[in-house]
Amino acid sequence: MAGILVTGGAGFVASDLALKLAVDPTNEVVVVDNLLTGDVRKLPHKGIPNLHFIKCDVNHFEDVSSVFYAYRFQTVFHYAAVVGVKRTTDNPVMVLRDIDGIRNILDLSKNTGVERVFYSSSSEVYGEPVEIPQNERTTPLNSKLPYAIVKNIGEAFLRSYHREYGLDYTIFRFFNTYGPHQSPDFVVAKFLRAAKAGEDITIYGEGDQTRTFCFIDDNTEACLNAYRNKEVMNDVINIGSDKEFTIKALAELVIDVTGSSSRIVHLPALEEGDMTRRMPDNTRMRALLGHDLLPLRQGLEKILKSMPVKA
Repeated sequence: MAGILVTGGAGFVASDLALKLAVDPTNEVVVVDNLLTGDVRKLPHKGIPNLHFIKCDVNHFEDVSSVFYAYRFQTVFHYAAVVGVKRTTDNPVMVLRDIDGIRNILDLSKNTGVERVFYSSSSEVYGEPVEIPQNERTTPLNSKLPYAIVKNIGEAFLRSYHREYGLDYTIFRFFNTYGPHQSPDFVVAKFLRAAKAGEDITIYGEGDQTRTFCFIDDNTEACLNAYRNKEVMNDVINIGSDKEFTIKALAELVIDVTGSSSRIVHLPALEEGDMTRRMPDNTRMRALLGHDLLPLRQGLEKILKSMPVKA
């Protein structure tokens, strides 16, 4: 069997990835997560014989090394990280500790025969936009906040371990991803929950900052295609939609799709961490997928269908 480790696997994106990897019975998928923000309920592993969950903190070498020694991994998806704009800006030291996890994963990978490491980076490495769309090969990085700096350092670690030790890698720069079962820390889930409850939808500032929104299935399909087809070897790729929405337009769309009576309420703008624009050049992602990405309205409708109906 092919041994695959997924770190941060009780999180939103990584749990979906792990479950899809486990569909192939020739894969033995091991998921680790410290459950700081992850939720093991996203991972119904007990009915899946080739999917195993271990509570583990990758930032502690003794903790994660025992997992590497107990299994033999050919592939590692390193997705574990502190996430969420407010959480990462409020806890910068905790964010910086994720550098330990990156180093632990790479040291153990090179010493135990791992063939390839996939790394969850972020659009945050681009910082305030130098150009739009943001191209993974030509757009300069403008990282300033700890979360973005850690992701940038992680990318540098992967390139360096490849150059010095021959460890193959792929870097995914994730833009905003959404879908069923996402934590309410994130904007789409937060807006949908408020709209369903008829509560105010709060946005920071005027709401004219823009984001793009990629449905979870498009995210994981692209990543799995890179893995299965040995694409994006020792390279970086943007994973995200190229359709821009202002945050205010997102709130209005959520109200329309849900038929909600919610009001949009403006809060003071965040002091830092809320970039004005973000939009990827996703040419290479679309080539990996071989089809168009799901439009935002259709994605919101899919989430609504998956949400429990209150009696």
